Amino acid sequence: MAQSVIPAVRVYPDRESLSRAGAEGFVYFSNKALKHKDSFTVALSGGSTPRLLYEILASDYIDRVQWEKIHLYWCDERYVPQRDRRSNFRMFHEALLHHVHIPLGNIHPMPTHRQRAEDAALDYERYMRADFPGRWPQIDVILLGMGRDGHTASLFPQSPALGEKKRWVMAVETTASPTTRLTFTLPVLNAACDVCFLVSGKDKSQALKQVLTEPMNPQTCPASAVRPRNGQLIWWVDEDAVSEVDESELRGFEISRFDEDPNI
Repeated sequence: MAQSVIPAVRVYPDRESLSRAGAEGFVYFSNKALKHKDSFTVALSGGSTPRLLYEILASDYIDRVQWEKIHLYWCDERYVPQRDRRSNFRMFHEALLHHVHIPLGNIHPMPTHRQRAEDAALDYERYMRADFPGRWPQIDVILLGMGRDGHTASLFPQSPALGEKKRWVMAVETTASPTTRLTFTLPVLNAACDVCFLVSGKDKSQALKQVLTEPMNPQTCPASAVRPRNGQLIWWVDEDAVSEVDESELRGFEISRFDEDPNI
């Protein structure tokens, strides 16, 4: 997509319908990539809203995706063992990986076995640099969520990682539990071919209002700084999440409402 594409906000009645829109989008973007190359690269995020999307993909949409051609990367990870109930890897495995036939060599989780999280971050960055030649990795699609404080991936407000200009992956200390995490940096998110957010719930409404109606400020709302340089940005949201937004105050976004049609 060209840089001139206006970011899109797609509003659905509830979490279920926006997750189905996300599943349709996943199919669309994978088919688009596979028309031109042999694989589709996607980076996943954790959270309750993305989890429902993964569960829908693993059930109703399982036959609509060429799973054997997909390469999965992680946007962030809690620094806990993979079997820990807080692990993004465990959530992805339970919701998606256990149900679809993705070759093991196509699944690229962030490592959490090193004694120092910083060493694990360097390991994953070296690993990704081998897969993506160039200054920044051009992942086909990055799927993101957003916290009530405006964080995305594990980039939290006031994090030193928000100003990073060279690193792809960083170890960070956060205000959430568990505190230690690995995360993509903003330049990696903004180098993606396309970026999609899924946001559900009234508790996200103030953060979403800041993203859509106020000047970009990564220090107070990191999600506002995600603007892919050469791709499309889509926000799939529900009515509760957008309830505080006055459409007359939108800053550079196009907003559309859908009843049940999972149109991307």
